[in-house]
Amino acid sequence: MIKTIVSTALPIDERFMIKKNVISHGTGKKRICIVTGTHGDELEGQFICWKLQRNILDNLEQLDGTVEVYPALNPMGIDSITRGVPNFDIDMNRIFPGNPNGSMVEQTAHAIIEDLKGADMVIDIHSSNIFLREVPQVRININDSDTLVPWAKHLNVNFVWVHEAATVLESTLAHSLNSTGTKTLVVELGVGMRINHYYGKNMVNGLLNLMYEMGMWKQSVDKEKIITPLLSIADEVSFVNATHSGIFSTETHNDQIVEKGQLLGQIISPLTGEVIEDVLSPTHGYLFTIRAYPVCYEGSLLARIHNL
Repeated sequence: MIKTIVSTALPIDERFMIKKNVISHGTGKKRICIVTGTHGDELEGQFICWKLQRNILDNLEQLDGTVEVYPALNPMGIDSITRGVPNFDIDMNRIFPGNPNGSMVEQTAHAIIEDLKGADMVIDIHSSNIFLREVPQVRININDSDTLVPWAKHLNVNFVWVHEAATVLESTLAHSLNSTGTKTLVVELGVGMRINHYYGKNMVNGLLNLMYEMGMWKQSVDKEKIITPLLSIADEVSFVNATHSGIFSTETHNDQIVEKGQLLGQIISPLTGEVIEDVLSPTHGYLFTIRAYPVCYEGSLLARIHNL
């Protein structure tokens, strides 16, 4: 059942609308919400929403509860390939919990929070931006780690990153919902403006596995296909930043173990033909982030590695 949770008049007889699809079956009372499309340049969630619903609708007898799918919290951003909300110059994920008496975007954020509150679980799916390629991972505020890490381990991701509280923005959807007692997991995967079908299919299996563990999906997912993620706590991650500007050239892929001193890539000069910098791994560990956008400047993030 398609429901509209926000409908606001726009110029020239148009409307800004946010919709969700509600799929209910059985007598179970559990409710899980899948949320994505907060940033218009993050498209992995579009495939995941479609694939998950196809799986559920093709096996509806396995569902005992309610699944709510919100594919586009920022529909104008998706339509215009814009990260933020067009014409407002606002990042949707920096204004929660919103304000019922504020601007259109603030009112929208408030309505989203009110609609999601009380769910048994919310999965907030993001892609990376266009600059970085990420393995599928869950990011968690350390203050919520005792509650959320056990659930994150069911999601079929490669990596669970627990952040220090100081690094978590209070204006995000996840922080706002977790503050109300609504358990919310943030998923990051892939790269901006692209869809990785392999990652997407794995995430759908993870969502079904999570629903099974919640008691709202009757069919067990093959546990051999569910990844046991690495768990990283705050300072266990090393950041690799450029010390020169240029073109970052790499044949290194993430989701692998790298050795200290291993060549991750080079910063090169197309003008002079020289290698400006050999980018070396500062540690032995698991490479979970690698730069996808070649142009870099001094200080640009090139890689992230979980120290082993």
